[in-house]
Amino acid sequence: MEVRGNLALTENHLSDHTPKWFAIYTKFRAEKEVARRLTKRGIECYVPVNQVVRQYSRKRKVIDLPLINCYAFVKITRNQYVPVLETEYVIKFIHFSKNLIAIPDSEIQLLKRICLEIDEIETEEIAFKKGKPVEIISGNLTGIQGKLVSDLGKNFLVELQYIGIGLRVEIDPKLLKPLPGWKHSKDEEDHPVEAMGRKYWG
Repeated sequence: MEVRGNLALTENHLSDHTPKWFAIYTKFRAEKEVARRLTKRGIECYVPVNQVVRQYSRKRKVIDLPLINCYAFVKITRNQYVPVLETEYVIKFIHFSKNLIAIPDSEIQLLKRICLEIDEIETEEIAFKKGKPVEIISGNLTGIQGKLVSDLGKNFLVELQYIGIGLRVEIDPKLLKPLPGWKHSKDEEDHPVEAMGRKYWG
C-alpha cells in the first residue's frame, strides 16, 4: 500500500545531495500546469510532449500533447520530495513494486531526443513484448536501439525500462540493422533484410 509522503519504502533512491529523476502522477490534463508550478518553486520538471495533427472541419492543426497521460518527471534531492507532493495537481510518485526507483539520466535524455525528432509517437506497455533487436544506423537518431515490431507503419519500439513504457515510432527499414540476438525464421533466411545496400542475416 502506498502512503502519501512516506519514505520508508523497501528501496529508496532519493539522495541528500545528488538530484535524480523520478516519475510523478498528475491530475488528468494537468501535466503542463504541474511543470509550470514546480519550475516556479525551483524544481526541475520535464513533461514529454508529442506533436500530433488534428483535423478540424475546415483546417488541420498541429498541437502539442503530453506523450504520457498524467506523467511528469522531476529531478530532485530528498528534501524536495515533500514539496513536490504538496504541489497542486500532483497525485503521487510512481512506485515500482513499492520501491521509489530513480530513472537514469540516459533514459530521460533518450526520451527528450526522440520527442524532438519524431512526431505522432505511440506509447505502450513493454511487459512481455517480443521483437527483433535492431539499431538505427543513419540520421539524427543513429545509435538508438530498439525492437522491430511490425513490417509497416510504426515499426520501431524503443523501450524505456525504468519508466515502464515503450515508444512506438515509424523508422525507414533501410535505416535499421539487426543486433546480436536476432532470431530469424526459415522465411527470413530466404528473404534477408535489405538495409543501406547490405543484406543482414542476423
